[in-house]
Amino acid sequence: MRSRTSTSAARSPSDLLADITTAHGLGGKVNPPLRPREDVEALWEYVLDGTVDWVVSDHACCREELKFGEPEDDVFVVRSGFGGTEYLLPGLITEGTKRGLPLGRIAALTSWNPAQRYGLPSKGAIAPGFDADIALVDPGRTWTVRAAESESTQEYTPFEGFELTARVTDTFLRGHHILRAGEVVGEPVGAYLHRPA
Repeated sequence: MRSRTSTSAARSPSDLLADITTAHGLGGKVNPPLRPREDVEALWEYVLDGTVDWVVSDHACCREELKFGEPEDDVFVVRSGFGGTEYLLPGLITEGTKRGLPLGRIAALTSWNPAQRYGLPSKGAIAPGFDADIALVDPGRTWTVRAAESESTQEYTPFEGFELTARVTDTFLRGHHILRAGEVVGEPVGAYLHRPA
């Protein structure tokens, strides 16, 4: 009998959406590297059977001039990493629901379980005593990923041209409305969270 341990698909959009044939250009360079489609599907099996119990994004984004070196088409001078946070929920809902992953499980994979893993007692649930961190998602909104339309300062994405069938419309951070109708609003209110010892 194998033991069950906490696992993570740490870079959800890349690990669960893109593969070596679908990622758009050298902007998809990341460590560990993107895998063949059969590896992506194997990872989905582990998400579905509960072996993977939390999914997050490391969001290693940078502007185009920092990502690509000279010459721009040299894979050895391109930096590893790219942003993925804005595609985390839309990607999980798009691909997860196709595979029978319930929305409640997606919420646990992206909120409650990571909060427990990192010892953040005020995160991960909508309940008295918890921070009002809420993402509102339209699960029936089809759209095409375009870097030029992103609120991120990153000017490229390996997901360019991907069609997703869900979109985050509004986001609240500790009760502050920071994304309204798909647009960033207000002043930054983020804060560093110290992980308990």
